[in-house]
Amino acid sequence: MQIGTFYGISVGTGDPELMTLKGLRLLQKSSVVAFPAGINGRSGIAERIVESWLNPNQQKLALHFPYVRDEEVLRQAWQEAAQKVWQNLKMGHDVAFVCEGDVSFYSTFTYLAQTLSELHPEVVIESVPGVCSPMAAAANLGIPLTVREQRLAVLPVLYNVQELETVLDWADVVVLMKVSSVYDRVWQILARHNLLESASIVERATWEDRVIYKDLRDRPYLKLSYFPY
Repeated sequence: MQIGTFYGISVGTGDPELMTLKGLRLLQKSSVVAFPAGINGRSGIAERIVESWLNPNQQKLALHFPYVRDEEVLRQAWQEAAQKVWQNLKMGHDVAFVCEGDVSFYSTFTYLAQTLSELHPEVVIESVPGVCSPMAAAANLGIPLTVREQRLAVLPVLYNVQELETVLDWADVVVLMKVSSVYDRVWQILARHNLLESASIVERATWEDRVIYKDLRDRPYLKLSYFPY
């Protein structure tokens, strides 16, 4: 029996219409649709984005990935998820793993695909690109992400806010992700650099209930959600 293909499909940041035509075609032709499981019994973000595109005959496969930094715990989770995917692939079923944003941009898909390749190198893996959060946020703000020779820096998480000080020395545009736990310190750094007026925050970019804050000079104590979905 021919082994199925494993697709990593980028589904964008919230608006279901941001998925590419190719991504939609491969999603709907796949027998199995896999996605990161949600938390607290809720559907995951990627699952909610694509649910209107799925048909009743497609099998849903929720995969659990813990939000921890312990490498051994994470490795075990990748392996368990990869084996669940493999059980379907070896039966000839194509599996579409849907992931919010872009599958190559700080994505769960990266680790799952790498683990699957290590365990079963015969599997064919195909990635479909999409819209990631910095692009979506810029679109919601009505501004370009970068122009001309501007240097762009993306900091996915700030375990040490001094990293921001370093980046501000050379970058023209800085994108910060997951800043809820360090927002007060980020605000202070931006204040010292006189950047608050030009700084903006976008929560739930491209969702209908998105929240946008422009000019942060009077917002030193914003309460932001780590999981704004």
